[in-house]
Amino acid sequence: MEEKVYKTMNGAGAMCIAVGVVILVTGIVCGTLAIIGGSKLIAGKSKILF
Repeated sequence: MEEKVYKTMNGAGAMCIAVGVVILVTGIVCGTLAIIGGSKLIAGKSKILF
């Protein structure tokens, strides 16, 4: 019985680490894309004619 609990906890811990890494990478990518997009908007601001 104790071995089954140990294996379940091991699997749950590994899954939490994997999900954490995916969330971290996704957050970094989204932040980088937002910074790049914002800088392109600011750089192209002078090209707008009204």
